[in-house]
Amino acid sequence: MVKIAFIGAGSFGFTRGLVKDILTFPLLEDATLALMDIDDERLDYIKRACDRIVKEGNYPAKVVATKDRAEALKGADAVICTILAGGVDVWKHDILIPKKYGIDTNVGDTRSVSGVFRAMRTIPVMLDIVHDIERYCPNAIFLNYSNPMAMLCRAMQRESDVLVSGLCHSVQGTAAMLARWIGAPAEEIDYTCAGINHTAFYTKFDWKGEDAYPLLREAVQQPEIYNEEIVRNEMFMALGYYVTESSGHNSEYNWWFRKRPDLIEKYCTHGTGWNPGVYAYILDHYTKRAHDWKDDIIAWLENPEPLDLSRGHEYASSIINAFVGGDPFKFNGNVPNKGIITNVPEDVCVEVPVYAERGGLASIHVGALPPQCAALVNASVAVEEMAVEACLTGDTTLLYQAICFDPLSATMLSLAEIKEMVNEMLEQNRDYLPTFKHFRV
Repeated sequence: MVKIAFIGAGSFGFTRGLVKDILTFPLLEDATLALMDIDDERLDYIKRACDRIVKEGNYPAKVVATKDRAEALKGADAVICTILAGGVDVWKHDILIPKKYGIDTNVGDTRSVSGVFRAMRTIPVMLDIVHDIERYCPNAIFLNYSNPMAMLCRAMQRESDVLVSGLCHSVQGTAAMLARWIGAPAEEIDYTCAGINHTAFYTKFDWKGEDAYPLLREAVQQPEIYNEEIVRNEMFMALGYYVTESSGHNSEYNWWFRKRPDLIEKYCTHGTGWNPGVYAYILDHYTKRAHDWKDDIIAWLENPEPLDLSRGHEYASSIINAFVGGDPFKFNGNVPNKGIITNVPEDVCVEVPVYAERGGLASIHVGALPPQCAALVNASVAVEEMAVEACLTGDTTLLYQAICFDPLSATMLSLAEIKEMVNEMLEQNRDYLPTFKHFRV
């Protein structure tokens, strides 16, 4: 019997979907699902949801709920993590403080000032989790869904021998979008995608064995397709290869789109891929979700209609099935760069093709990225490496230096202004930065 631990199980929609997927595999249908969260109410609701899935599917699975992380991890074969370190009242300042200094953020969970400080708060928690895995289930696979993906995985892969991989929707989601744009069934597309999380490039994108990039270049000239992903389509036309993750995210990862109000207006507020009033939307939406989450859960639990128990498109269930002896499964995961991408630094966390197989992961050699793609990837890698080192050592000067090389900060601010902003961010986050002893640069 397989045991799967969910850390941060109170992420209701996500945990519910993963449990539904996991139980569709014969090897996993009798699994013990150990749900762990620090919030009693959320834990109760997700336990009830998982019990409903088990009952309607007539599965022999067992669902247990606990606030004790050690109890959840003991004897686990796989661990899935979906935590958020600090609620909306904490991370909203990741957007508000940089905004005061002229840095206009869209999503704020992966890179730039906001992503770096989210990493400073979250890395210590993630390291506590992997050290508990070392104690209670050292042979388990640890699948992380929390952001900022690359920095969290880099810290864990550097500080622990636990088998860690980060999972993201962007590779398969973007591939399906591109297939739709050229009128191809997704199952007929073959691709190679490599880089870092949220900034990986399709170095090969074939339809029935033929290069489909000429079709994509034609497609993005159509106004309705161009408007779906304005930022990414502009990047594609400039760089020649398509990048993963949404235009909203990618507008934060470079120097080109968010440095003047007219550019933000032109590229970052229109098109079908943007939420209206993005800056206000992000704060208002997540604040509302934090307060009104219970209504949606109760509606789901009390809905008399039978559940749709068919398998979704998340990787985690297929990876776990392969890891415990099922069919091998190919996916794009976040793993250490052990010569996989030759023009990205060794050991940094890269997002590359990986096979999950019984007891392990096997990464696929990619070689060199196109130089223009490697330049953008390596710019983010440099910031992330400094930020991770700063967190692990509590070095505020190195943290400041990391932000100095962040594209948005460097575009908008002087070095003195960056220092002032970093000091304000440090003070705001003081209670959530256990690795730092000082809170000024």
